[in-house]
Amino acid sequence: MMYLISLFLVCLIVSMVGVASNPSPYFGAACLAVGAGVGCGVLVSIGSSFVSMVLLLIYLGGMLVVFAYSVALASDMFPEALGCGSVGAYFGGYILFVCLLVAACGKEELVGWGLGGADLCGLSMIRVDLGGVSLLYNLGGGGLLIGGWALLLTLLVVLELTRGLARGALRAI
Repeated sequence: MMYLISLFLVCLIVSMVGVASNPSPYFGAACLAVGAGVGCGVLVSIGSSFVSMVLLLIYLGGMLVVFAYSVALASDMFPEALGCGSVGAYFGGYILFVCLLVAACGKEELVGWGLGGADLCGLSMIRVDLGGVSLLYNLGGGGLLIGGWALLLTLLVVLELTRGLARGALRAI
């Protein structure tokens, strides 16, 4: 199981380096989607299946809409991929930096960073990742309401910005 988590973490690092090194929004959004999927795989591997499902639904369902708008507005006729010289150099430099960081910190210090797992409570009837959901709706109802209104306002602002001078998504019927 630790090999699977290590494979997921390596794929997560490679996808995040791909996001950082690509100047084109096309390939950056693709690397970000792969990174979100691999991150959900890491969470499922350590036992947080509910948090993984929420991350996948909200992140890929909501945040990639912004990337769809940025890709639609980008007028890049010939996007630079990983095979181009500058993007490949940035990718290699970032991977070298991550390898040097791992060599400097050592494996013992990096293994304990957030990989405790959610199934360490014994024979508990309530999982750790599900216990926070009831607290969110009980104590965090006001913050949830403010967050929903902020997301609605953000959606309306993005729709108004992408409309331009022509008739767009918020036209009078």
